[in-house]
Amino acid sequence: MAETQEVRDKVVLVGLNSPVLKQEENADENTMEELSALVETAGGETVGIVLQNRPSPDPRTFIGEGKVAEVQLYCENTGATMVIFDNDLSPSQMRVLTELLGVQVLDRCGLILDIFAQRAKTKEGRLQVELAQYQYLLPRLTGMWTHLERQAGTSGKGPIGSKGPGETQLETDRRHIRRKIDKLREDLEEVRRVRSTQRQRRQKNEIPVVAIVGYTNAGKSTLLNHLTGAGIPANNRLFDTLDTTSRLLTVSDTLDVVISDTVGFIRKLPHQLVEAFKATLEELEYADLLLHVIDVSNPQWQQQAAIVESLIRELKADQIPCLRVYNKCDLAFSGQRPAGEDTVSISAKTGEGVPELLACIDKKLDKGTRRVTLHLPYDKAGLLDGLYREARVESVDYAATIDVAAVCPPKVLGQVKDYIENWQEPKEDWEL
Repeated sequence: MAETQEVRDKVVLVGLNSPVLKQEENADENTMEELSALVETAGGETVGIVLQNRPSPDPRTFIGEGKVAEVQLYCENTGATMVIFDNDLSPSQMRVLTELLGVQVLDRCGLILDIFAQRAKTKEGRLQVELAQYQYLLPRLTGMWTHLERQAGTSGKGPIGSKGPGETQLETDRRHIRRKIDKLREDLEEVRRVRSTQRQRRQKNEIPVVAIVGYTNAGKSTLLNHLTGAGIPANNRLFDTLDTTSRLLTVSDTLDVVISDTVGFIRKLPHQLVEAFKATLEELEYADLLLHVIDVSNPQWQQQAAIVESLIRELKADQIPCLRVYNKCDLAFSGQRPAGEDTVSISAKTGEGVPELLACIDKKLDKGTRRVTLHLPYDKAGLLDGLYREARVESVDYAATIDVAAVCPPKVLGQVKDYIENWQEPKEDWEL
C-alpha cells in the first residue's frame, strides 16, 4: 500500500520596500529568502516570490490594487493556497487582501507564531506561544468572521434569541480573549516564581550560569549537544527547537557551570513574542556569561549578529560579559577568520575549537577557585566539616596528618591557607 503523501500549502511570498518604512521593516532578497526558509519550517512550499518597490504602502491593500491583481494571477497560475507577506499588515489590510485574493493571507508575524505553536513542547513554551497568539489575535477580530457583526442584544429587532445584555458578539469575544490573556499571564508568573526559586538555589551553591544566545539556526543546540550530550534535535531548520534546555557542564577541574540554550533570535521578531518569552529570556539577566553563537558561514552573519545584540540590549542583558563564538568555521568562506578579544572560532559539529572555547569560559568565570592538597593536624579536624560544606572534597586520607584533596573557593582558601601544600599568596592586580 502506497504511503499517503503529506499535503503541503503552496505559498506565494510578497514583500514591499519603501523609503517611508524603517530599515528593519523593509523587505529585500535576504529577508525573502529567510521568509521562504520559515515557510519550509512551517511545512509549506514556496511557489513564487513578488518583491515590490513603492514610494509608500497603500493604506488599503499595502501593495496597491494593480499589484494585488498581479499576485492574484500568480496564485491562479501556481495553484497557491496562501499568500504570506514579509511585512507586518494591519488587521484591515489583511481582511481586504483575503477578500481580494481569495486565499488565506498571513504576515511574517503570523507565520512565526504558527511555527512557534508547532514547535513548543513544554508547558511553559506552550503558555508563552498561546499568550503571543491571543495578543496577535485581539486587534484582528473585527471582520474575521461574519457572525461577529451580529448584535447579541438589540432594542426589539433581530432574530428571536438574539436579545441579550446589549453587547456585540465582537465585544464578547474581546472580553473572552482578554480574560484568557490575564489567565496566561498569571500562569507565566507562576513559571517565573519557580524559575526564581531554582535560580536562588543555584546562586546559593555558587554555580555560575552560562546562557547560549544567537540567531536562529546558528548552531546553539548543536553546541549544547557537543558540550553536554543533551540530545536536542539539531536540524537545519529555523526555530527547530524552542524550549530552554539547561545542563550541568564541567568546564575545567575547578569550574562547573549550568549552561542553557535560548530560543533563536530573528529579524522582525514579533514584539508579542519578545514579551511572551520574557519568562525564558529573563534567564539572560541572571547569567554570569553569554555565549553569542554566530554562524560565520552565512553571508549575512554580521547583520544577524547585530540583530541579536540589539535584542540583548532590549532585554537589558548587555552588561553581562559575552564571548562571541564564531560557529561553522569548517563551512566558512576562505579568508581570515574573525578574531579579537573575547572571540573564539569553533565548529560545534566537528568539535574544532571547543577546547579553546572551554578555556575562554574558564578564564572569564575564574573567581579564584583552586584545587589544593591540605595537610590538617588532627587537632584541626574540625576544619574538615567546613570543607565539606563550603568546598568540593575529592579525597581524604588519614596518615600522619589528615590529607585532603579539595576544590576550594577563595573564602575557604583564606581560612585553611596555613595547611595548604606549597601555598602561594595570590598576587594583587597591581602586582601582575
